[in-house]
Amino acid sequence: MTRVDPLAPKEWPPQMREALAAMNPPVRRHPPLPTEGRPKGLNVLGALAYHPELAKAFFTFNGHLLSATSLTPRQRELLILRTAVLRQSEYEWAQHVVIAGDVGISRDEVAQIAWGPDSSLWSEADAVLLRTADELVADGIIGDDTWATLNAHLSTQQILDVIFTVGAYETLGWMLRSFGVELDEDVRAHLTGR
Repeated sequence: MTRVDPLAPKEWPPQMREALAAMNPPVRRHPPLPTEGRPKGLNVLGALAYHPELAKAFFTFNGHLLSATSLTPRQRELLILRTAVLRQSEYEWAQHVVIAGDVGISRDEVAQIAWGPDSSLWSEADAVLLRTADELVADGIIGDDTWATLNAHLSTQQILDVIFTVGAYETLGWMLRSFGVELDEDVRAHLTGR
């Protein structure tokens, strides 16, 4: 149930242009996400358009997570998708399933993300990322065993990006679910092949 109707782009305050520009980090490690033939998914932006100053701050942070993170795009998307599952955020899940194929996550792997880190499909490195998301969402801390495995695969800088990726998408999931932001029709159509 929608509690706050997202603003349509023509209703966005002028400050949203500057806020959206903040998504481009000064140093980019990864290429921009493809946009040609992709859904726009404007409802999340329309919800954030109520608060352009907050949107700008979040987009600066999110721009780092999407384009400048020390994680690979695949690692980032595994974390985001697992966080979306744990927080039951249909919107985040759908948006990032679209991206998952671009970064080498197979359909079988997407399906297994919902089952978690114990699937035999995962390498140790992938499983520990999913388990890390589980522990951060459930307990707010990475457990000792998980830490040891994570530390064997990632640098301290990468572990910081892991923690902040899960935290950002947990927060975004809270907003999406609390506002009742509905999945955009263009995203739904893209996923169902309509």
